[in-house]
Amino acid sequence: MDTNPIPAPLNDDLLKEVFHHHLNRIYNGKCFLYKTLPALNALASFKGLQLAIDEFGEDVLKQIVRMKSIYALLGETPVDNECNPITNIIKDEFCLDENQTVPLLNDLDLMLYMQLLEHVNITSYRMLIMISKTLKHDNIIQMLKESFDESQENDKLFTLIAKEYVKG
Repeated sequence: MDTNPIPAPLNDDLLKEVFHHHLNRIYNGKCFLYKTLPALNALASFKGLQLAIDEFGEDVLKQIVRMKSIYALLGETPVDNECNPITNIIKDEFCLDENQTVPLLNDLDLMLYMQLLEHVNITSYRMLIMISKTLKHDNIIQMLKESFDESQENDKLFTLIAKEYVKG
């Protein structure tokens, strides 16, 4: 039994593998989400939520473009992940029931799942930034920070809209 409570640091090759793994997950999830956003937007009953989803979609597209730049800088190409938690959440259509008798429930579910996705992305971007610093990918760190900041701002946006529903 190992009595060392701190795991051994990953070598550069393993760090690169972890980096690509997380980048692929975010990239594939964001691409799938971007294709799905029009259908999700159509489910929203509140104009403010629809506008927020549109703004969110613009940020998703910016993040996809940044990730393509990151792949290019690394001389890599995206790899499609069969098992992608972000894509799986979206494929389940956020568990939305289109026959909901109270549109408010769909709207709140949309916001919940948008925020859930952003929390996954925030955590993944944070991990990618840490790895980039260790690998000295200084040219990539800023792009990841911009995407991280956008994900945080989108999370806040959906929180503000949810408050409009709750407070009336």
